[in-house]
Amino acid sequence: MSGRRLRWTASIVLGLSLLGGASAYALTAEIGNTVVSSTATMLPRELPARGGAPISLSSITRVKTKDNSPPGVLGSIDLMIDKHGYLETKGVPVCTAAKLERTTPAQARKRCAGALVGTGTAKAEINLPGQPRMQMTSPISFFNGPQLKGQPSLIAHAYETVPAKKTLLVPIAIEKVNKGRYGYQVQVEIPEIAGGYGAPTLAEATVGRTFDRGGKKVGYLNAYCAGGRLQVQGDINFTNGDFFPATLTSPCHVPG
Repeated sequence: MSGRRLRWTASIVLGLSLLGGASAYALTAEIGNTVVSSTATMLPRELPARGGAPISLSSITRVKTKDNSPPGVLGSIDLMIDKHGYLETKGVPVCTAAKLERTTPAQARKRCAGALVGTGTAKAEINLPGQPRMQMTSPISFFNGPQLKGQPSLIAHAYETVPAKKTLLVPIAIEKVNKGRYGYQVQVEIPEIAGGYGAPTLAEATVGRTFDRGGKKVGYLNAYCAGGRLQVQGDINFTNGDFFPATLTSPCHVPG
C-alpha cells in the first residue's frame, strides 16, 4: 500500500470533542507535517424513530501544515453515509452540466435555482511559479443532477479566478449500498486547481432542502433516529498516497 495511513498510535494527535450547540464530533489528526481536521453535523437532533423527517448535512474539512509550508494536494473525499437517512429526489428539478458551463456562482444559482440543494465555501492555496503564495476563495453550489447509471447524483459548482477565470464542475454519484451501518456511498473527485498549482485548504458545505409536496414538507435529505446517532465514515485522500480515515457521529434523539 503506497502512502501513509493515519494510525491511532502515540505518534498521532487525535482530538475528539463534542461541539457545543452544533451536536457534531470533530476529529483532528497529524499525518507527518500535515494537519487535517473534519466535522460532520446532521440537524435537527430530534427525529422520529421511523419513517423520516427532513435534515441537513453539514461538513467542514480543513488542511494545513505544522510549519506553514505548502499543503499537500487533495485528490478525493470518499464518504459512507448512515443507512437511516435517505434521499428524496422526486419532484426536485434537475440541472445538467451543460446548463452550468462557463457560469459564475451567481449565474449558476440563478440558472438552476430550483435544483439547488446545497451551498458552501472552498479555499485553496495557490503557488504559481515566480509569484508569492496567495489564497483563492470560491462559493460552492450543489445541484440535483441527472441520474448516473441509475443512481441519483449531484453536480458541484465552483469558480476559480487564478490564474484565469474558470468554472469547475464535479459530478457526484450517490450510490445506494448495503454495508452495515451505511446505506449510501459517495466519492468526490477534487478537480485540478489553478492549473495544478493549487491545493485545497478548506471545504465547507451544507446539503439539505425542503420543498412542498401536496401540502406536506418533504426533504431532499431525510432521516430517522436509530441508536441515538447518525454516522458518516470518510476517507480524505491526498495525491501523494497519504489518506486520513475518520468516522464522525452526530447525536440524535426521538421526541419524548
